[in-house]
Amino acid sequence: MEIRLPYGKEELNIELPGERIKGILATPLGEQKPRGGECELVEMALDSPVRGLPLSQLAQGKGKVVIITSDHTRPLPSKVTLPPILKAVRRGNPQAEITILMATGYHRAPTREELEDKLGQEITGKERILIHSAREKEQMEVVGRLPSGQELELNSAALEADLLLAEGFIEPHLFAGFSGGGKSILPGIAGQASIFGNHCAEFIAHPRARTGILTGNPVQEDIRAAARLAGLDFILNVALNSTHQVIGAFAGEPEAAHNKGCEYVDSLTRVKSSPAEIVITTNGGYPLDQNIYQAVKGMTAAEAACQEGGTIIALSRCIDGHGSEAFFKELVKSASPEKAWEEICNRSREETRPDQWQAQILARILGRCRVIMVTGAPRHMVESMHMEWVPSVEEALKMIDSGGQITVIPDGVGVIVDADS
Repeated sequence: MEIRLPYGKEELNIELPGERIKGILATPLGEQKPRGGECELVEMALDSPVRGLPLSQLAQGKGKVVIITSDHTRPLPSKVTLPPILKAVRRGNPQAEITILMATGYHRAPTREELEDKLGQEITGKERILIHSAREKEQMEVVGRLPSGQELELNSAALEADLLLAEGFIEPHLFAGFSGGGKSILPGIAGQASIFGNHCAEFIAHPRARTGILTGNPVQEDIRAAARLAGLDFILNVALNSTHQVIGAFAGEPEAAHNKGCEYVDSLTRVKSSPAEIVITTNGGYPLDQNIYQAVKGMTAAEAACQEGGTIIALSRCIDGHGSEAFFKELVKSASPEKAWEEICNRSREETRPDQWQAQILARILGRCRVIMVTGAPRHMVESMHMEWVPSVEEALKMIDSGGQITVIPDGVGVIVDADS
């Protein structure tokens, strides 16, 4: 059987023996197309919110308007979503002073080229744009405490707004349950200490901090509380197909709109597990397979479909290498994944280190499964992180040479594998 899998900005064709394929965990998400056009879906959502007033009415009389948007690591098509938001705000208040605040979380700032690619040249050239930096204390202001007890620091530019908006997209998230919603606030525009507290070892190890789970998830509970403390007034969240087209749009009061969007995405992405000895997964191609740090997301879907002691073959282009020196060193300095897991889990919230959460999850996966990467990242880098490097899926299968059954996950980021199925 020939299967095409996303890899960077291209696709890889792989051939697998049909009799060994136990399951292909694909979702109908990729087959969905925008009904009536992407812009029309967005405009309808802004004018007919899930709860609350239409955006144009909400903007009336609001002088300072801040629109939070995601950064270059996220496939949100802001060229499609931002123009209708700007239009609706200005329809309600032509004199509004608008600032676009890019939520980088703990990521690096985008380059000028990445900014233009994300927002488009017209918006980049004409609108006032601020780039959040979690490491710059002078940008931050303390706004209160979260349910966990963690102090919440946020970018002061957002707190000065008369109307605070956020755009984002919803997909399964490896420990927050789903992306979107209040994630624009925490970690989006939060200070370093607040981000580290939300991503602490205790939370990451929690059994409810998993893909597709919102209720009882301590990570998500603090995220939603952060949005309330920030005074987030209105969100636009979209669902995307495999080519990053808008296929669903949900706007209005943040929690109501996010819940509605998550229900929609869940209905299109949840699949029954097909446990196998070998699981082949991807990170959905560019931009989410730019580095090993991001590739962990696709591995979590494979973890849920892989038999204990089995093998995960992860396809991820990784043009940026590991993506985080701190994440890289957490694995490299440990004699084994088990040692890395133990050391990280013993840290208190206050002792949380940069990007340890991703290392913690990768250590958990490596403690259960063998991981072989098909990647453009350097071989020595991959192997020093307790994984194996190969140039192709075919080479990986030769290395395993067990004749075991194979489950394929074409997009490990865009699927919720129901492990209890």
